[in-house]
Parts: sequence; structure tokens; C-alpha cells
Amino acid sequence: MADRTHIAILGAGPGGYVAAIRAAQLGARVTVIEHQALGGVCLNWGCIPSKALLAVVELGDKAKKAADFGLRLEGGVTYDLARMVARKNKVVEGLVKGIATLFKVWGVEHLVGTGALLDRRTLRVAKPDGTDVRVEADAVVVATGSSWPNLPLFPIDGRQIITSKEALDQEVIPASLLIVGGGVEGCEFASLYSGLGTKVTVVEMMPRLLPLEDDEIASLMERELKKRGVEVCTGTTIERVEREAGAVMGVLKDGTRIAAEKLLVSVGRGFNTKGIGLETVGVRLGRRGEILVDDRMATNVPGVYAIGDVVGKAMLAHVASAQGKVAVANIMGHAEQIAYDVVPAGIFTLPEIGRVGLTEQQARERCAQQGGTPDHEVKVGRFRYLGLGKAQATGDTTGLFKVIADGKTGKVLGTHIIGAHAADLVHEAALAMQAGATLSTMAEMIHAHPTLAEGLMEAAEDAEGLAIHQARKRA
Repeated sequence: MADRTHIAILGAGPGGYVAAIRAAQLGARVTVIEHQALGGVCLNWGCIPSKALLAVVELGDKAKKAADFGLRLEGGVTYDLARMVARKNKVVEGLVKGIATLFKVWGVEHLVGTGALLDRRTLRVAKPDGTDVRVEADAVVVATGSSWPNLPLFPIDGRQIITSKEALDQEVIPASLLIVGGGVEGCEFASLYSGLGTKVTVVEMMPRLLPLEDDEIASLMERELKKRGVEVCTGTTIERVEREAGAVMGVLKDGTRIAAEKLLVSVGRGFNTKGIGLETVGVRLGRRGEILVDDRMATNVPGVYAIGDVVGKAMLAHVASAQGKVAVANIMGHAEQIAYDVVPAGIFTLPEIGRVGLTEQQARERCAQQGGTPDHEVKVGRFRYLGLGKAQATGDTTGLFKVIADGKTGKVLGTHIIGAHAADLVHEAALAMQAGATLSTMAEMIHAHPTLAEGLMEAAEDAEGLAIHQARKRA
């Protein structure tokens, strides 16, 4: 077995650890270098921790409506944030141990330390005890991810001015929270902390929250956040930050002053490309500092590959995992490529958002660029959760299904869902798009009743003016 291909992977986030296991499955000898916890940001300080906390708030929302369901709960709903965080930590710890077990099962070597390329086949690993080791490999996969930005305007101290990492470990519910950035992360934390009873204000420089999402879905999300008591300030920026009497003060460009107990910086992430030897071996970077790769995840340096956030494509955990599988498959002699045209994503706000493909705006713009008439050549179908028997039975009536299709071919171009279980439901639409399905395919497939998934069928039917449970006629 000495002649097995040896792959060294720098980083054990959702890209690195998945790449390691797949490489081992394909017969490689694998060494993973990671100085932090296995699972990276997503598992330890991002996706999983935030969802664990949001699950409690979602449960609390249900409990607050218990009387309407005929369930008596005395004393109302209160939150013990310290216990919530302890549960979150237990969930994370179990999943981290799960990765370690998978490494053991597949014979993946885990070196604890900080790695850097010395040449295209050699890594120096600085271990916690101060010693160095060399790792010689046939190929290297860089999976170092991204990190919180260092912005002079918002000097992060971990106490008053915090990142998502600290926001997930608060054990006392803050009275007020100012969130800088109304993107995915900002809206998720607005949902979480407003649910806990914190007075939340979100400041977003773009004209609306969730600027990369479908306009209609983003507008519904803003409406729901406002219902939860969140103050939303869009089309503006914080020009300076002041501290006074134990509070942090954000001053908007029009002079408005917003005081809060804590300020959460949620305005993007930076690529982890510094100090890992990329310049030593000549790996090319893009204008934003991302590692440039082809569709096989190969860099310009033979034998050096890169995956995950550090390549600056779709910065999502599941995309990193897919890229990892493609990278090691190519290293092991299999010809595989990554495609980004069908990538579902979930936003774990309250309510959830699930989406895949083009927004309505993107579909219409593309149609216009191709010389078409968007009003006739782009079809849009909608169906509200309110019209679903399952939603009525469970009390999950807030939400919307939206399907966008090519008006000539009927091919599904995008699907956007806001409501209960949206991040799970969107995968039916993603599979339909992957298979090149049409509106008719989605509409004609028999859906079980009563289910929330019926909303996708009805939305597809609505695009043709044929939705059964839509109380309106199409012109």
C-alpha cells in the first residue's frame, strides 16, 4: 500500500473533511491539517450552532400559541440562554466527535497544527507544542475557508462589538442589539435575538434586506421581522461608532443615533489566504483575494487544488463539500467537474427561506438581454401557505411558494419559498431543475395530502393559471 496516492488537505471544514473521507474511499492515503476543531466554522461557529439556538426560539413561538391549539401551559414562555448555549455546545461536540470517528474508520490522519506550503508537494505544519513536521504529498487541497472581517470602523472586542462567533455564545440575553448588515447572517440573528426578547435594530446599506434574494421573498421577510419588533434601517450606513455609559452607539449618515448594549458586525467575510505559502508556490489569486480555480477545482499550480469559501464561489457549506468531492476525484484520476447552476440554499430565519436558481428579477433581466419580452416569456406561479390544509392544521400559515419558469419551454428556472420547512422543501424544486423538468412535470406529479409540498404543485399550476386552491382567476 506504500504506492497509494497521498493527499494532504489543509483545513477540516465542510469542504476539507468531506474531501478527506471521499479521498480515502477512493483509495488515497490522506492527511488533514487543522489547528481548530474539526468541522470548521460551519459546524462550530456558524450553521449548526445558530440552528440549534433558533430551534429553541421556534419552539418558544409554538408554545406562545399553545392556548390557540387547546394546550394549557402555565406561566408563559421564558428563555434560559445559558442552558440553550449548553445544549448547542453539546450538539456541536457530538457532531465534531462524529467527524473524528469517520476519520478513524477511513484511516484519515489528523495533524493538529497550522500548515503552510513550502513547495507544491510539501507542507510545513507548526504543532501546538512548538515543534514542526513536514508532510510530503502527491497533491494538496487548500480548504482554509474564510474568517470574520477586520474593519477599522467596528473594532471587535468580543464584548460590546461582536461577531457571529460571540453572538452564539452569549449566556445573558442582551436588552438591545444593533446588527450591521441585513444579509443572511444578519437576518438570522435578528430572528434569534428578537425571539429572545432583545430589542433588535438592523442597518443595511442596500435598499432592502437580503439584497441577493428574490425581491418578493425579501419583502416578506422584512415584514415578518418587523412583526417580531425588529427595527429595520435600509439604504443607509453607520458612519461612526461611539461608546458611552456601557452602551455602543451607531451614528447613521443622516445623524440618527442608535444605542445598543451590543453591536453585531455581519458584513461579509475575508478569504483565509494569508500565511499558508500560496505566494511561495505561485498560486494565483483573484482581485478579491480568492484562490482562482477551474471547474475541476485545480489551481494554476499542478497538484495544488482549492475548495470552499477560499475560492470565492458560492460560499456555502454544501458547495464546499461538493467541491471537495470533485477535487479529490480528479486527483484520483476521475474526470469530474463542478457546476453551480443548481445550488439550493436555506436561510434559517423565522420563517425559513429556501431558494434555488434564478430570482424573478434575474429571469426577466436575462430574457430582456436575449431580446425577449419578459412579461410574456417569463412565467411566475405563486401559492401561499394559507391555502394548504397541512399548514392550517399545524398553524404554519405564514409563507409563500414561488416558481419561475421559461414561458416558451416551461423549464423551471428558479424556486423561492418562505415559510415552515422551506429549506427542506426547496430540494424538490432543485431536483426538478437538475433533471430539466418543466412546470407541467411539477404540476402533474401527484403530491401526498396533506403536506406542505403541495404548495410547490399549486405554484407550478398557478403559473399556468390552473391552481385548484387559488381563489382568483388569471387574466
